[in-house]
Amino acid sequence: MNEQPRHLPYYSVGTQVVILRAIIGQNGRTQYPRGGVGVVVKSAIVEDPIYRVRFPDGLEESCLPHDLTTLAAFQALDGSATTLEDTNGDLFSHVIYQCVIGSQAYGLADDASDVDRRGFYLPPAQRHWSLYGVPEILECEATQEAYWEIQKFLILALKANPNVLECLYTPIVEKSTPISAELLEGRARFLSRLVYQTFNGYALSQFKKMQADVRNQGRVKWKHVMHLLRLLMSGIVVLREGRVSVRVEDGQRERLLAVKRGELTWDETDRWRRQLHEDFDHALTQTRLPERPDYEWANDFLIRARQAACA
Repeated sequence: MNEQPRHLPYYSVGTQVVILRAIIGQNGRTQYPRGGVGVVVKSAIVEDPIYRVRFPDGLEESCLPHDLTTLAAFQALDGSATTLEDTNGDLFSHVIYQCVIGSQAYGLADDASDVDRRGFYLPPAQRHWSLYGVPEILECEATQEAYWEIQKFLILALKANPNVLECLYTPIVEKSTPISAELLEGRARFLSRLVYQTFNGYALSQFKKMQADVRNQGRVKWKHVMHLLRLLMSGIVVLREGRVSVRVEDGQRERLLAVKRGELTWDETDRWRRQLHEDFDHALTQTRLPERPDYEWANDFLIRARQAACA
């Protein structure tokens, strides 16, 4: 008879257990999130204090005793009705739009720049309708990936969220299905005068914090300063031309990179920032963009996408 490990919890074969940490697959993505439930198929012993746990998809993983608890104990702790189907790793296969934003898309990358992948996923109807629901965003920190659930993505786009709008206009698209292609074709419907509030307002609030850093610490993170200037420039183009300018034009690229390298003084940078705010204000008075985005079109699109997920 196997002897159980001393001073450690013991789970016999057949026990439903909950993992207390996320299990990361070889691709760097979360294969099973914290709270995922499996069944013990091999118990730990003194000589080998490792459990083998089988998950609903049939795969098995090795787990240490302190990474596990029983389903009943976890429910009592979290107050959640975790079940064998509570896992989000499979949802990455339902990503229908994947793109690159950030420095790589802006044309401002250097050797230290990450590749930031963003997009959205369309969950299968059965999962979406179930008691377990779906997360608003899937994230993989190891690979700098994040994908919004399609409804969340649309809501953020309607609110003129800068990151989401840039997803729709980035020149680097790595995956696009017919459904997402339809969204890209209608992307201008998300542009409205709300851009002024989100882009300009965010930049203004962040610069105020940076001014405090200059006063209190005598320094700022120049990379962040560069991106805020670029954000203002992009917002101005949206109001003037009705499009999101992601790739920085050659005439401004070197100046922004000089800011990133800390080659401009804070006063020089702040003057540039104030001028961009003035240009933004003027662009708002001249813009032809509507007061509000096309909510009706976005809603109709979402319904069509949900119907496609039922097929």
